[in-house]
Amino acid sequence: MAARVSVLPARRCLFDEPVRIRVAGLQPQQAVTLRASLVDESGELFQSHALYRAGSSGELDLSRSPALGGSYLGVEPMGLLWALRSKTPYKRLAKRNVLTPFCVDVEVYEGHGDTSRLLGKCTNERWFLGEGVKRISVREGRLRATLFLPPGPGPFPGLIDLYGSGGGLIEYRASLLASRGFVTLALAYMSFEDIPAMPEILELSYFEEAVNFLRKQQQVKDTGIGVLGLSKGGDLALSMATFLPGIKAAVSISGSSFNSFVPLKGDGFTIPVHPYDLGRMKISDESGIVDFSDVLDDHMDPATWDCRIPVERSLAKFLFLSGLDDMNWKSDLYCQDAVQRLQQHGREVEFYSYSGAGHLLEPPYLPLCKVSIHRVLGMLVHWGGQWREHAKAQEDAWRRIQAFFWQHLMDSDIPKSKL
Repeated sequence: MAARVSVLPARRCLFDEPVRIRVAGLQPQQAVTLRASLVDESGELFQSHALYRAGSSGELDLSRSPALGGSYLGVEPMGLLWALRSKTPYKRLAKRNVLTPFCVDVEVYEGHGDTSRLLGKCTNERWFLGEGVKRISVREGRLRATLFLPPGPGPFPGLIDLYGSGGGLIEYRASLLASRGFVTLALAYMSFEDIPAMPEILELSYFEEAVNFLRKQQQVKDTGIGVLGLSKGGDLALSMATFLPGIKAAVSISGSSFNSFVPLKGDGFTIPVHPYDLGRMKISDESGIVDFSDVLDDHMDPATWDCRIPVERSLAKFLFLSGLDDMNWKSDLYCQDAVQRLQQHGREVEFYSYSGAGHLLEPPYLPLCKVSIHRVLGMLVHWGGQWREHAKAQEDAWRRIQAFFWQHLMDSDIPKSKL
């Protein structure tokens, strides 16, 4: 082949790591098309492409060379990754088996838009499990979870990782966090094995079992547990930090400030479901895509306040992350509500909202999913987001999440619940 494609610093890396893609051996000013291809575990093909022109020395460096067209424009070192799209509409790229990598083929073709003459290629192996990280299936008591242990004796900070109301046992974020030095428990709570798709009630004691399980692990630092959650998992993270002792730090991603969709039963109390009306959902006539953003009753109406999570009673630290282009629900407004209540009680809180970011803020370089089928509802849901802005938000959010947990889980001041 005429060109040499290289991925630096190595062809094998963790999925959340940026790489430098370079092409050598081209003609000066040669027009070329770069294409990235990935086949997921269901056989779905995801691809992106960009048009480039080689420099005067016949080299391309995606960290310096601007894309002239294709899936993105301008200097985007990781554009070929975050711009991956499925050939079939409404598919979400997610890792089911974290023990295997996603393999991304990077190919260079002669000319702009013509893929008949291949000049060079290489494969980037992108892993979700760092070297030496252990994956342990957990079926203890009621717990349906997977534990990820970083290599070495530790002690390491401990995290519980919760995904949204689509349910299942989602492992890829937890495995990446373990690869970054956190003992992480990915916890299922809906639609998994013997857990119903839509439980009649969620019991706080189930999540307390998870906290106790994690705290007794020898490698876990005894300075308190962190919890992070996306969407429905976000309000559960707030509830855990409010009602359970030993939770020291909580991250809510695209979450709400109230209890959503399933009642939450605690010790002597139950938080009801925030009222909603599915008659207010908007369905696109042509595609059948559902916009849920107006389904929930106004969260500022005092009639709904018995559904609020009283975060102001918690002594944990909080980080809120939301996208301003979230089309699933008004996560930015809901985060603001919790932040204001915490600040009114003299509490420090971190809050970042991202212009152009949608609902599904994932680890970096997973491409934006604007629309996909909700596993429990069986509907096509509009998640929102703009490609480039969402990708930048994911990079920033991932850095902030890790820095937040390192900051707050490394000293010994464990908060006690006020309840």
